[in-house]
Amino acid sequence: MKRPWLNHYDSDVPSSLAYPEITVDILLKRTARKYPDRVCTIYKDAKISYAVIDKLSDAFAAALLEIGLHKGDRVAVIMPNSPQFVLAYFGILKAGGVVVAMNPLYKADELDYHIRESGAFIVVALDQYHQVLKGICPELSECQIILSRLEDARLLKGVGQAPAEIVTEGAKGGSSSLVGLLRKHYGKGLLKADVAPDDPAIFQFSGGTTGIPKAAVGLHRNLVANILQFSHWLVGLEEGQEVLLAAIPLYHVYGMVIGMGMAVALGASMVLIDNARDIEAILRSIDRYQATLFPGVPDLYRAINRHPDVVAGKYNLRSIKACISGSAPLMPETKAQFEKLTGGKLIEGYGLSEAPTATHCNPMYGENRKGSIGLPISDVNCRIVDLETGQCDLKPGEAGELIISGPQIMQGYYNKADETKNAIRDGWLFTGDIAKMDEGGYFYLVGRKKDLIKIGGFQVWPREVEEVLIKHPAVKEVCVAGVPDSEQVEVVKAWVILQTDHVVSSEEIRDWCKERIAAYKCPSLVAFRDTFPRTAVGKLLRRELVREYVENGAK
Repeated sequence: MKRPWLNHYDSDVPSSLAYPEITVDILLKRTARKYPDRVCTIYKDAKISYAVIDKLSDAFAAALLEIGLHKGDRVAVIMPNSPQFVLAYFGILKAGGVVVAMNPLYKADELDYHIRESGAFIVVALDQYHQVLKGICPELSECQIILSRLEDARLLKGVGQAPAEIVTEGAKGGSSSLVGLLRKHYGKGLLKADVAPDDPAIFQFSGGTTGIPKAAVGLHRNLVANILQFSHWLVGLEEGQEVLLAAIPLYHVYGMVIGMGMAVALGASMVLIDNARDIEAILRSIDRYQATLFPGVPDLYRAINRHPDVVAGKYNLRSIKACISGSAPLMPETKAQFEKLTGGKLIEGYGLSEAPTATHCNPMYGENRKGSIGLPISDVNCRIVDLETGQCDLKPGEAGELIISGPQIMQGYYNKADETKNAIRDGWLFTGDIAKMDEGGYFYLVGRKKDLIKIGGFQVWPREVEEVLIKHPAVKEVCVAGVPDSEQVEVVKAWVILQTDHVVSSEEIRDWCKERIAAYKCPSLVAFRDTFPRTAVGKLLRRELVREYVENGAK
C-alpha cells in the first residue's frame, strides 16, 4: 500500500524497526544493569536509583508469588504517580501478573466494577482506600489488599537496610503493608516467572465505540513495540541523560507507555507529579530538575502559558526539548506560545488504549501541519474507509473511519468476543474515529463515529462546529453534541465556557455560527458552564454532558 507519510519523517526516524523478543520488565532490568546509579524516580525530592527500583520490584514480585499469584492473574493498582506505582507495575510483570491500573479518584462503585470485570484478586492501593475496598468486595474472601502511604516513598530507598516489619489483618480478605512485604523479600532474588512476549501485560479499560468500559488487553510485545517506536520518533534524545516530567497519570496507557515506559527504555530520570492540577509544583520541578521531556495534554500547556509566574519569568523552562500533546486538539496558539517560552518542541500526536498508546505524531523537526495529529509512526499502516461497509478506501481529503495496523495493536477486549471481532477485522483495528488524510500523508481528526449528529438527513460533525465556536473572542472552551428532541429526533447543542470577564448571549453564539457554517449545523441550544467533565488525561467527556441533559429533563 502507498505510504506517503514516509516522505515527511525526520531524517533519523526509520520506517521500520527490529523489535526484540522480550517482556516489558526486561527494559527495566537492562537499564538497571547499564545505569545502576542513575536516578530512576524523583518524588517530592526523594530520589531512588534504577538499581534500587529494580531490586524493589524483584522483592514485590517475590511477595506476589508467595501470596499465590499465578501467571496471567490480574493485579489492580490504585495509586497516583509515585515510586510505589513504578515498582508495583514492574513487580507485577516480573511475577507474570497483569497490571490493571485504575484512577485513584474513582468512587466505590467504579472501583467495584473494574475489579470485578478484570477478575483481579490482589489489589495494591493507598491506605486511604482500605475501608472502601473491604466494603465493595465483601464476598471476595480471597481478595488480597496491599497498602501503602504516599509518605512511604521516603522509606523505599532504605528498605534493604531496615528490619522486616509485616502488617497483616487475617489470612483472607485482610491487608498487608507494601513496605513490610518489600523488607521481607528485598535482596533474596527472584525466581523468574515463565513470561513471554505474547502474554498479557496490562488491562486498560476503554469506552471503545460503545462508552461501556471494557478491558483492552495489551501484550508485552505490544507495549515494548510502542515504547521503542516512540523512543525512535523523538530524535535527538540522549540515552542516560534525559529527565522526564511525569505529570500525566501513569495509570493511563498514555503516561504508562509514553511516560514511564519510554523513560525506562532511555534510562531517563522520572520526576513524578501526583497531582497534574498543581501547576506550581510542575513549574518548580521543571526548573529545579531541568526536565527535558514533558508529555501532557493541551489544557496543561495552556495553563502553563497563562500562569502569572511564567509570564513574570520566575521559572526557567528552557531545559525542555520535547513535549507530546495528546487526548484533545492542540490549538496553534498554545503550541506557538509554549515553544516560545521553552525553546523546545510541542508536537501533537494521537493514540488510543487499544493500541497502547501512540499511533500518530507530528515530526520533531519536520513540518507540523495545522490541525493535524501528524503521521503514522514507524511500522504503522493506516487507511480511511467508508462508514457503511468499512471496506472501501477513500481518497485523500475524504472523511471516513480511521483503521490501523501495527505491532502495538491490542490482542482484544477481555471476555468480550463480539466486541473484539467488531474492533479488529482482518488485522485492522477499527478506531471509531472519523478522520481524513491529505496528499502528504498527514492525518486530521473529524470526530467520533458515535458522535455523528443527524439533522434532517444531513450529517453534522461536532468538531466542525467546535472549530467555528472556539474562534469567538468570548469563548474559552466549547463542546458540541447531538441531544434528543421530541420533534426532530436530534438537535445540535453547544456547551460553552466563556473567557474571564466576558459576557455573551446564546443568540450571539448562534449568530456567530450562522455567518460561518450552514444553518443546519448551527446549535439550536446553547448552555454556559464553568467546567467540563473530563477523563484522567483531560479528554472531554461529551457523553456525560448529553447524559446530564437527558437526566435533567432536557434542560
